[in-house]
Amino acid sequence: MKILIAEDDPHIRAGIVELLEEEGYTLVEARDGQDAIEAFQRHAPDLVILDIMMPRHNGYDVCRAIRKNNAHTPVLFLSAKSEEIDKVIGLELGADDYIAKPFGTKELIARIRALFRRVQEPSPVKATSPISATPFTMHDLHIFPAELRARRNTQEIEISPRDLQILLLLHQQQGKVVDRNTLFDTCWGMDYTPNSRTLDQHISQLRKKIETDPRSPSIIRTVHGVGYRYDP
Repeated sequence: MKILIAEDDPHIRAGIVELLEEEGYTLVEARDGQDAIEAFQRHAPDLVILDIMMPRHNGYDVCRAIRKNNAHTPVLFLSAKSEEIDKVIGLELGADDYIAKPFGTKELIARIRALFRRVQEPSPVKATSPISATPFTMHDLHIFPAELRARRNTQEIEISPRDLQILLLLHQQQGKVVDRNTLFDTCWGMDYTPNSRTLDQHISQLRKKIETDPRSPSIIRTVHGVGYRYDP
């Protein structure tokens, strides 16, 4: 899923890009309002994060430009301005949510996931996207790609797009070992430089979310020296 981030502060923008790329999203960057309008038209993102105070068109202007021809792509305002009137203006212009700086990384990720779930008519998703996959089951875990959620009995588990890609790949190759290079190519992208520590850390965090006992996993099994496997 593709997210446009329009933020004139390069440090904040870089931090958000790094955070969301790690979650499995594809990021498009814009350093001011004009760049944001052009990037939206060129890349057709699935969600837009807009800073309000930007040169060459502020966030309100960008939101107006987006809403002229697109009523459905979620827009999240991101700004240091926290007065209630600013929130009202943004929401009246068609924004879907508002988060004030400074913000927590977990809060930002949670709001983005909530927006993807709430939108009724999202931008078209490519047939090859894991988000378009039908729900599937891995042991007692039921995975719902369109919701970026998994459920075990009454427990709901939030998963990231990259979590979903990993689970879907292992499910599709059930009973077979999926080697590390295949995991990187499929779930991180062909242009990503493989790093075993990155993969192992991500699998470790994913196990904490989905395994009944992460220390003795039954869904994502390690095949030492090769990769990982799901045994149905």
